[in-house]
Amino acid sequence: MPEKDLNRSDIEISIVVPLLNEAESVLELTEKVHEALSDNHRYELIFVDDGSTDQSWQEIRKVTEGKEHVSGIRLQRNYGKSSALQAGFENADGDYIATMDADLQDDPNEIPLMLQQLKEEDLHLVSGWKKERHDPISKTVPSRFFNKVTSLVTGINLNDFNCGLKVYRADVIENIYLYGELHRYIPFLAKLEGYDRIGEKVVKHHPRKYGETKFGLSRFMHGFLDLLTLLFVTRYLQRPMHFFGTLGFLFLLLGGAINAYLSIDKIFFGEPIGDRPLLLLGVMLMVLGAQIFSIGFLGELIQKRNEKQQKPNIREKV
Repeated sequence: MPEKDLNRSDIEISIVVPLLNEAESVLELTEKVHEALSDNHRYELIFVDDGSTDQSWQEIRKVTEGKEHVSGIRLQRNYGKSSALQAGFENADGDYIATMDADLQDDPNEIPLMLQQLKEEDLHLVSGWKKERHDPISKTVPSRFFNKVTSLVTGINLNDFNCGLKVYRADVIENIYLYGELHRYIPFLAKLEGYDRIGEKVVKHHPRKYGETKFGLSRFMHGFLDLLTLLFVTRYLQRPMHFFGTLGFLFLLLGGAINAYLSIDKIFFGEPIGDRPLLLLGVMLMVLGAQIFSIGFLGELIQKRNEKQQKPNIREKV
């Protein structure tokens, strides 16, 4: 029986669930979210199908029938988790936004508790911490290393950046944009925008019930590369000459010093320098320095980059 219309302005919390080939989990997850939130919270559940090749979209269509609080977004192809989350964020109407994975390993009962913590401690976001994980060692060990390095580099004291279970204030999500593998760094992106009140909560983690994990070495490496890119862009995007100019100047200075030394050797001591490797090194350093300096200069000219990243092409909504 169809439920009564949902007033979009009354939604307290939007739960965004990106998924890829998780058809078996959709119905069960929908029911679990409803059990966890329906009594005390006005919520909406948004599934984002990131180019699944199984029956995920058909299952999403089924669970949305007659339910105003459940919706689905189908992307044209597989864009990646960050783009899927971004598509969900742009269609969320809640005062608060929660994210979780679709594999039933995240427990929806944690969402009300995390929301309560966010409100009581006046936080901008609360991140889950899977302290006791039910994953193979091939996933847990790299994840621990990743979290340690990321915490050290970003200055954010979180134990589990990879946890998909998070709760945010809506304005935090409105002021960040996700692409690549940046979903791992939402707390860092939030901090860069001034949303630095970040909390953490230990959450339950269940063994995977259906399907296979999407984690792999390539995603692990891409995550680190995106972190390096993010650090560089946030520090030098508005002042590229500070990086390239400094580096180019140092190369020019070193190359110039080498060539000056060789010139003095030639002029005052009559030493031949044409066949000395040091001469080649000095010339190469000066050329390289000039090129790097030029990159910095060009970067200053085009520092107002295009803020519009590639947006996922939505194929269908229900």
